[in-house]
Amino acid sequence: MIYRLSVLFFMGCQLSFGQETELTKALYQTYDNYKEPSLQKRRIKHHELQPLITQYRINPRFTVKTVGKSIEGRDLHLISIGKGATHVFLWSQMHGDEPTATQAIFDILNFLESDDFPKEKQDILNSLTLHFLPMLNPDGAEVFQRRNRLGIDINRDALRLQSPEGQTLKRIRDSLDADFGFNLHDQSTYYNAERTEKPATISYLAPAYNYEKEINTVRGNAMRVIVFMNNIIQRYAPGQVGRYNDDFEPRAFGDNIQKWGTSTILIESGGFENDVEKQEIRKLNYVSILSAIYTIAKESYKEIPLEDYGKIPENDRKLFDLKVQNVTYELLGKPYIIDLGINRLEVDEPDYTDFWYSSRILDQGDLSTYYGYETLDASGYTLRSGKVAPTLYENQKELTEEKVLDLLKSGYTFVRVKNIPLSQLSSFLPIHLVSKTFQLPDFHVEIGINPTFLLEKEGVYRYAVINGFLIDLDTGKGTFKNAMIYR
Repeated sequence: MIYRLSVLFFMGCQLSFGQETELTKALYQTYDNYKEPSLQKRRIKHHELQPLITQYRINPRFTVKTVGKSIEGRDLHLISIGKGATHVFLWSQMHGDEPTATQAIFDILNFLESDDFPKEKQDILNSLTLHFLPMLNPDGAEVFQRRNRLGIDINRDALRLQSPEGQTLKRIRDSLDADFGFNLHDQSTYYNAERTEKPATISYLAPAYNYEKEINTVRGNAMRVIVFMNNIIQRYAPGQVGRYNDDFEPRAFGDNIQKWGTSTILIESGGFENDVEKQEIRKLNYVSILSAIYTIAKESYKEIPLEDYGKIPENDRKLFDLKVQNVTYELLGKPYIIDLGINRLEVDEPDYTDFWYSSRILDQGDLSTYYGYETLDASGYTLRSGKVAPTLYENQKELTEEKVLDLLKSGYTFVRVKNIPLSQLSSFLPIHLVSKTFQLPDFHVEIGINPTFLLEKEGVYRYAVINGFLIDLDTGKGTFKNAMIYR
């Protein structure tokens, strides 16, 4: 009899996981039906969310409450749906420059608002009550910065509670006495899954609630849900999941919310190749969070082995935008073989709605244990400085793509332009624009400089690196956004 019950229980679990697998697949395939079209770029603002929140305020399926204000007076909203006894609380953009999950929340709300997937949604909303607090730090989002208007990291304010945003988060958590919490963030795109060249597209953490890193039922449930989500991400970004170090941080909200009795799941959205605006990662958030909500509703996560959490690779930070390896660099008459690690650093436009790149050499030397989104093996190539072209051009219209490529092939990486608008902050051409009086400093390779140089082989320039972007001079191809302007 015991054996028969065990078999039936096992078959039930298998059926449940099978249903979840099919749901995940369907969510991924139909995502475009629910993607919120008004949110397409990372630098979203508080005012852009208000029309969306209003539509849920007037929808009888949802409850919308104004639950607090930021330091600058922007409203914080809690959007709730469902009638289940298990409460799931999701909050995003505690850091103002981490908006990927905010977008995904509105995709999830669109899904919940639709009439599609009725059986699965009935299972979710009869078992759970879902609560969403998008954009906890709207003042930071306004200027696309991590910290709030007070200049503090809200995620280190769980004890002192000096920020009104942190006070709101604590009050809502306590009033809901939430069973599960999803703490939604973005991380640097330069994290990789340990000992691999793959970016940590999604990273997870079930925060510790004490220095001993003990695992009780609350934390164990978070770990099991993370294992479930990892298995989902592996289908669409194999090998691209990391796990954060779980050292206890007594000031952090995630660690304290875990301690206060809510199974807390930290999700960090990292990097994905050719996904600057993180729209593919947004999709992975949508699919994995909704699937996790479903497994919480069905309680199938309880059967996941706890030890599988430790099998997720740890986060590492050994990834560059561009890695040039084995290049010959001549210094004081002697040749040396070095690697260069180059990152493209974003500089916000004045209105904080877009950005341009000002790239830097981040490291040089033996970088054999590091990786690049793009890697060039420059064995046999010599690094050469670029020159300023001798012609003074009246304006940029005189510089066609063909003309610029010819200049690069001739060893010129800077071009003088007489009329450069003062409002123009960067060059859309793959060559630096300089003023008539600009003097090019002596060339040397060191950490912190803008990566602009040529790679020569057998007397011919074969590649150019302009502001950290690699251009093949034979084909003219290369991923490029902008060069610099030096006045």
